[in-house]
Amino acid sequence: MREWVEDSAYGSGLGVELAEISETGARLVLPYRDVNSNPGGALHGGCAASLGLIGGQVVARRALGEAAGPFVTASCHIRYLAAAIGEDVVATTELARLGKELCFTDTTVTTLGGKPVSHISTVVLARSGATGPDLPTALGDEGGSDPGSMGPVVGALPFTGARRLQVEHMTGGRSRLTMPIGTANADLGGGFHEGAVLALLDTTGAMAAWAMTGPGPFKASTTAIEAEMLDTVSVRELVAYGRVVHRDGSVFWCEVEIADPAGLLHARGTVLYRIVT
Repeated sequence: MREWVEDSAYGSGLGVELAEISETGARLVLPYRDVNSNPGGALHGGCAASLGLIGGQVVARRALGEAAGPFVTASCHIRYLAAAIGEDVVATTELARLGKELCFTDTTVTTLGGKPVSHISTVVLARSGATGPDLPTALGDEGGSDPGSMGPVVGALPFTGARRLQVEHMTGGRSRLTMPIGTANADLGGGFHEGAVLALLDTTGAMAAWAMTGPGPFKASTTAIEAEMLDTVSVRELVAYGRVVHRDGSVFWCEVEIADPAGLLHARGTVLYRIVT
């Protein structure tokens, strides 16, 4: 289990450590690294969310046994409570309920001083050797190619740059981003790590909101994410489509689809994003 957590390309890139595991929970530690941060040293939301997914998978795999795999995080709900700025964080995952094929977990991410940073609930599906059903087709977009003034900046930020995210389109409340598996986004088995997929989903939703307001001296952050992984992802590149479906003042509801180059849908979700203008 420690090898799965710490030695995958994505896990080792983050620097996540498995500090403790038991029959009913696990504890992960993520030391502060500049590469995991937004400007100003704040922990990137994709890192906090990834800790919840990793913790949920660790607990599910321990409780159900490796023979019950492959494992897919069928549902996750992330709430962001406060920023961790220049600090190590700890993720404590507890088993909420165990079924024959579903494992329910709750994770709280805090600073070492105990300040709550985020809360993540997951439902992990164990397929017991079975392959997944046929995937649906993503709706996609109209194929625009205007990254706007902010698009080139996204790929230069520490965390998104390490993921090699590229903004292909970002205007009018819509966004389209690509992410290769590369040497930073892989799971131990060679496919995309679910944490990297979730980071792509988060960033794509945020860029859809920014594509509506345009750049400015604003304060912004992800407030919550609802996401579903439909399958393990073994392709070499992902394409994410985001669009703002509703705005209420400073709050944006952004729908995101993540597909492979053939258009098959692998993950989907809603990002609740806030931009104080």
